[in-house]
Amino acid sequence: MNDPVKAGAPVLAIANLSVDARTPEGRKPVLQDISFALNAGETLCIAGESGSGKSVTSLSIMGLLPKASLQIASGSIRLGEQDLTRLSNKAMRHIRGGEIAMVFQEPMTSLNPVMTVGAQLTEAIREHQADGNAETIALRMLDAVQMTEPAKRLKQYPHELSGGMRQRVMIAMALSCRPKVLIADEPTTALDVTVQAQILKLMRELKHEFGTSIILITHDMGVVAEMADRVIIMQNGRIVEQGPSIEVFDHPRELYTRQLLAAVPRLGAHAGTDGPPRVTEIRKEPPKDRTPVLEVRDLSVTYRGSMNWLVKGKPPVATVSDVSFEILAGQTLGLVGESGSGKSTTGKAVLGLIPFSGAVSIDGRNIAGLSQREMQPVRRSAQMIFQDPYASLDPRMAVGKAVAEPLVIHNIGNKTERQDRVAELLRRVGLTPDAASRYPHEFSGGQRQRICIARALTLEPKLIVADESVAALDVSVRARVLDLLLELQETMGLAYLFISHDMAVIERMSHNVAVMRGGRIVESGTRRAIFEDPCEAYTQALMAAVPIPDPKAYRRVAG
Repeated sequence: MNDPVKAGAPVLAIANLSVDARTPEGRKPVLQDISFALNAGETLCIAGESGSGKSVTSLSIMGLLPKASLQIASGSIRLGEQDLTRLSNKAMRHIRGGEIAMVFQEPMTSLNPVMTVGAQLTEAIREHQADGNAETIALRMLDAVQMTEPAKRLKQYPHELSGGMRQRVMIAMALSCRPKVLIADEPTTALDVTVQAQILKLMRELKHEFGTSIILITHDMGVVAEMADRVIIMQNGRIVEQGPSIEVFDHPRELYTRQLLAAVPRLGAHAGTDGPPRVTEIRKEPPKDRTPVLEVRDLSVTYRGSMNWLVKGKPPVATVSDVSFEILAGQTLGLVGESGSGKSTTGKAVLGLIPFSGAVSIDGRNIAGLSQREMQPVRRSAQMIFQDPYASLDPRMAVGKAVAEPLVIHNIGNKTERQDRVAELLRRVGLTPDAASRYPHEFSGGQRQRICIARALTLEPKLIVADESVAALDVSVRARVLDLLLELQETMGLAYLFISHDMAVIERMSHNVAVMRGGRIVESGTRRAIFEDPCEAYTQALMAAVPIPDPKAYRRVAG
């Protein structure tokens, strides 16, 4: 057990912290004069867009800055009487885990894939605790984070667990040595809204049980409202506003803070309307021919069992069963559900990217049983936008070539015509034509997603499948990308299959909604019907899990 903190003394105090980046042109500031204190038993949320300096601040506290590129230029980070900026690597090893622990955004990249959960938990416990049985403590911690069948989980590997379970393992590991401070860097960004709600509730309960102070880093102001006692708003490496959460939400002083709050999707914001809000005065008239752009009937996807000849094959597993829906030109069907519900599998199947049974018609042509060669002309009518724009783009290919590649594949236009088309598409998604000569790593996440949208529009498709296309984006960037998608739909008459686990985003984008669970559609209807009078308890639970950007709402519940 750690020594109790002196009454009134902050657990962690940061004063005038500045961090510089080493560049070919010399040092450039990344953090500038960051100062704040973390009190005992407090949850302090640091919010801001990507690039604001949130994660660099947390890595500075942990002593994990990459020395080749980032260096603390000035300031102090005091844990009790110790200035962490002056400690050696050996001394910091005892601080990490024992005094300050960290939970990262993506647990799969934080856990060792070739070590069992139990081996990784006990390794951390033995490093920082000389007494006690490590296996017993590990089992107790998995039980504390409400892991089902904890004894079984100790023997499993990370890939055998769901995203929410892996994050619970990370939290158990972080709290196993009862640290004074827990830093959680975007711990729920990659999780479903219902799993996110469970993890946030778990963190609140563990804070009270273990007396740990929490620094929660997030770009989601709804999460800030739910969790924070105090809030710090960061922009471009500086703190632009800080104070008690209710004060910051009710009376934000800075324009940037007000913009962050305004960008949060609010469930019920579009109640009483039949479709998404208009974002442009130009609206393409719906075609007189109301033939669906996409028609799906009795779609099923079944994965075969084990292919290992040494092991008896497992029976086939149906991941999507008897799914049916249609989408008209200029309309959006929102497909919503938790991870594993079959949303992404459905999206891939309707584009012929994975085998399926049933009937799928794109622009009037049934694609069931078509070969890859026969699918090529169909792909001009239907394109896909994936969740991770960086993984969707070739890092060695300039943006212009990436956007023009579909034209090359389909042998459309000459070199000059393709260059003109690329410039037009980049302008259409809000980028300048000179972006064509740059590479994906030179753009922000929101800009990369705009590039992926431009690429999807290259062949003038009638249907776009957007699979969690804004899930990984900052809330303000997400709002701009959603506006862009709505504008493109209004001006081009696009049909969208919009896949998401976020009910607030689905409400903003959709004309019709289908709710998936266990590979089946359990409820479907117009946006108004689903959001104003949901029939299924599962749909109601998804809606209830959406964070509310109002801290007073959570204080009332707690009271």
